[in-house]
Amino acid sequence: MANRDYVRRGQGKRKSPSRKKPQKRFPWKAAIAAILLTGGFGYGLYILSTDPEPPKPAPVASKPKPEAKKAEQIPPPPTEEWEYVKSLPQKEIEVEAKDLVVSEIPYIMQCGAFKTLKQAENRKVDIAFQGINSQIRKKEGSSWFKVVLGPYKFKRDAEKDKHKLQRAKIEPCAIWKEAQ
Repeated sequence: MANRDYVRRGQGKRKSPSRKKPQKRFPWKAAIAAILLTGGFGYGLYILSTDPEPPKPAPVASKPKPEAKKAEQIPPPPTEEWEYVKSLPQKEIEVEAKDLVVSEIPYIMQCGAFKTLKQAENRKVDIAFQGINSQIRKKEGSSWFKVVLGPYKFKRDAEKDKHKLQRAKIEPCAIWKEAQ
């Protein structure tokens, strides 16, 4: 097979230099429209600035002002005596507080389950910086380490610690009754 020069083959015919590029024309129509709009706007402003002020109303013949007589005729506002101002300080309200229900099964809060002991210890340290004690538990037959807080006698106490940890961006923490 013969060697061929494919580079020259794809160049095609060269254009003759006699053709001139079309020159860009000035946009006369747009320029005239812009000048007309600007002129119209200026003329409108001129007309508005030379517009005479509206005529002032003619002065009315002065009559005695009835307002002065009315001001003298208005009686003073009545003084109101409210009954509750005297009776409220003497009232006494009795409120009966509900008894707190103490659950037989204590509440615990779990703040993470980790595959490695190092991760669990890091979470325990973060919790300790908030002033709360926690424990690391490993369930038998499992490779997970749980970080657990509690036991709590009341769920309210667990919720209080949970909100404290949430403010410190330690999440997620779940509260449930401890399985015994």
